[in-house]
Amino acid sequence: MAIYHLSIKIISRGKGGKSAVAAAAYRAAEKIHNEYDGMTHDYTRKGGVVHTEILLPENAPAEYADRAVLWNAVEKIEKAKNAQLAREIEIALPVELTREQNISLVREYVNRHFVAAGMCADFAIHDKKDGNPHAHIMLTMRPFEQGGEWGAKQKKEYILDPQGNKIYDPKKRQYKCKSIPATDWNDQSRAEEWRAGWAELCNQFLERGNHAERIDHRSYERQGIDQIPTVHLGVAASQMEKKGICTERGNLNREIEVSNQRLRQLKARIVKLQNWVKEEAANTEPPTLADYIQDILSRKAKEGKSQHSQSLYNLKDASNMLNFLTRHSIKDMAGLDDCFGGMIGKQQDIRDKLKPIERRLKTLDEHIRHADIYFKYKGKKSLSESDKILFTAAQNYLKGVMGEHKTIPTKAWKAEYAKLTADKKLLDKDYIDLKNEVKEAEQIRRSVYSIVRQEQWEQQRRAKDMELARRVC
Repeated sequence: MAIYHLSIKIISRGKGGKSAVAAAAYRAAEKIHNEYDGMTHDYTRKGGVVHTEILLPENAPAEYADRAVLWNAVEKIEKAKNAQLAREIEIALPVELTREQNISLVREYVNRHFVAAGMCADFAIHDKKDGNPHAHIMLTMRPFEQGGEWGAKQKKEYILDPQGNKIYDPKKRQYKCKSIPATDWNDQSRAEEWRAGWAELCNQFLERGNHAERIDHRSYERQGIDQIPTVHLGVAASQMEKKGICTERGNLNREIEVSNQRLRQLKARIVKLQNWVKEEAANTEPPTLADYIQDILSRKAKEGKSQHSQSLYNLKDASNMLNFLTRHSIKDMAGLDDCFGGMIGKQQDIRDKLKPIERRLKTLDEHIRHADIYFKYKGKKSLSESDKILFTAAQNYLKGVMGEHKTIPTKAWKAEYAKLTADKKLLDKDYIDLKNEVKEAEQIRRSVYSIVRQEQWEQQRRAKDMELARRVC
């Protein structure tokens, strides 16, 4: 069945003198000469490599579609002994999908999350027909300038004092400065976005193929699942286990499965006990928060409103308050806090849904804009210099986006743009409605807390008066 696995690591000279050329040759099962150190890496006998492909972003030189040219260029631009050469993402592919579907899945994922951001992507799909199809995605670490040259990974910025002046360091004999990353590719938020994006796209492909399996990038703890995760066996341990040879990791996974079985049994008992408690509680219903507030308001009405409490016990406000508490089945103060927190959580959920839609709309807008420019000037014999630049830029952009596709799917892009725009409009409306509801709930919550606090204060005062009267007597 489909499993979630996505690991991210850096290929660096500082880690055992690793080479981007060697890594690319191994993953693609090719022979490539490394011009940096003079070594030739020949992995042409390696089996299980069923597909390789390079996707280039806008501004990347066309010759980088050649694997040897690309990674030798990376080795050449990186001068430091501990330079970070490439980022590698390894992903497990759904066994339910065909090879062609998995190739399309990886291509779309790479284009959407990496090529569109400005990275060159070199991916290879490995499948030894052992039930573990997976892909290796190697990514460049530097952005490109408009002319196709490599850009800087980071830029230096002077540190300024409160008056806005540069600060001189007499020991280093230079002004103090700090490094600012040129891209956000190393941000932790990006890694989370890539992990979530892979799960989302995998599930879309599984759904299209009418497969019931789904994957989730979150840990069991984040999903709210009471289960201990097993450890990854790895290639060597998997082969040994298939031959009937017990391994340390295999034994650990078997122990974890026994523990998970006991957890499931314990959880079933807890659920049974909770259901019994609910049934018992249903037979003796306690007074709700609305009943408690109504009792206080009724007593206040009989006693007469004090000048201090007139705003709290306004009939209209009281009616709204009681209706709200009853409508949401709020039984106590904790339930009121949970209700309010749930509304805030729904707001956050809507924001989380809007973010990928807005990003995709931005991407589609770029696709459609370049397609419109391309078709506007395509076939025209006489173009001005500026029009030629626009046409060439649009042509290069679309080439990077489409990969091996020959036709430009403008109609599909516009249809998706229209659908996402409609989805965004509905979510925006839900957000505004919920925002108004949260505002009402916040006002009611403050009023309820004020009434309860004043009631508790009056009860304490009455208790003190009674205690004082008892002492006088």
